Amino acid sequence: MCQATATTSGGNVLSNDHVLSNDPSTRRHLGRRLIQLYAGLVLYGASVALLVKADLGLAPWIVLDQGLSELTGLSIGTIVIVMGAVVLLLWIPLRQRPGLGTISNFLLVGLALDGTLAAMPDAHTLTARVPLLAGGILLNGVATGLYIAARFGPGPRDGLMTGLHQRTGRSIRLIRTAIEAAVLVTGFALGGTVGVGTILYALSIGPLSQLFLRVFAVPTASGSTVVAAGPSARAILPR
Repeated sequence: MCQATATTSGGNVLSNDHVLSNDPSTRRHLGRRLIQLYAGLVLYGASVALLVKADLGLAPWIVLDQGLSELTGLSIGTIVIVMGAVVLLLWIPLRQRPGLGTISNFLLVGLALDGTLAAMPDAHTLTARVPLLAGGILLNGVATGLYIAARFGPGPRDGLMTGLHQRTGRSIRLIRTAIEAAVLVTGFALGGTVGVGTILYALSIGPLSQLFLRVFAVPTASGSTVVAAGPSARAILPR
């Protein structure tokens, strides 16, 4: 993205799913949550396209997607969709349940990624590629906060991480590190781009996601805010 309560580094309590589902304000904010979900997923795909165009290094899973794209000749967006479906199949033995956001996640991200890549010109100079990298990382943090705070279920890869956490008892940090190291090495071997952008993304995405989770938190009936604390939040945010 399993519904444990957590606390942010700023002291804010992150509520679990049943709190949101029992709050009558949830229905009033359904429209807002749907807009957040789909806007976040489209922007996520666009942010990945910026990182691809920057060609200075990608997030580990996108390195793998790019490597598989090079190997198969399929577009990166198509690979994102195919890999999302494959990872979702791994949820079955882990007894994870997909939500609306889970299915929407890899479909919209893949389509938005390919669409943005097709619409953007290539960047050939470093002065053009560096802003693309910075903008891609920032936009990725905004998009992550949007779709996770909408609380319609984790993405396939987030759910895989937290499913393994529940089944093995190992920490999210350990499982996420092991999986992302494996996909990074595999993607690099297949021709995916690893570079300074990979390091900057790894260092930045946690703080950015945590910031924008608070910004886009869903208001409750009491006037407080509820943000994701389940699988997707714990899979992305650093501990």
